[in-house]
Amino acid sequence: VLRSLGIPTRVITNFNSAHDSNINLSIDKYIDTSGKILHLTEDSVWNFHVWNESWFIRRDLGTFYDGWQVLDATPQERSKGIYWCGPASTRAIKEGDVNLDYDSSFVFAAVNADCVTWIHYSNKRKKRIYSDTRKIGKFISTKAVGTNSRVDVTANYKYPEVKEISFKIPYSQYKNSLMDDRKILVTAM
Repeated sequence: VLRSLGIPTRVITNFNSAHDSNINLSIDKYIDTSGKILHLTEDSVWNFHVWNESWFIRRDLGTFYDGWQVLDATPQERSKGIYWCGPASTRAIKEGDVNLDYDSSFVFAAVNADCVTWIHYSNKRKKRIYSDTRKIGKFISTKAVGTNSRVDVTANYKYPEVKEISFKIPYSQYKNSLMDDRKILVTAM
């Protein structure tokens, strides 16, 4: 519809797309002291998620935020009581301006959330034991104009990852806790 109105629009695919249901900018996984997964959050990581970008001038946010704007036609969460998402400025997402209107925090988390594993103790105390800052938002892509080639637009959404991963429990204990998911998220060094 936007293209028919003359507004430049393209489809974007985000691989390892975070679904941050509580908007705390992290995907939280809880385990008990024996390594059993506890279902205490609705956060998840999807293999991919697709949305649209359209090119807008943002008089409401200022010229710094002009350009590509995220519009998600299939939102899974309510925003201000309605199922919608956007238009969130890709510039705001890249710069981490998560306090702007139009779901910039939700889209920021979709491409840049940390995956955090917590041990949840019986006395309601929790302790962070692992954090992966590199898993989310991979190969953010669109189709090239005039060909079927993929164009990587990840740099429009986030800066290159540089932070190291640190373990606060032995790797073998963490690896065992992931076997229920059938996922190995890290490689032993």
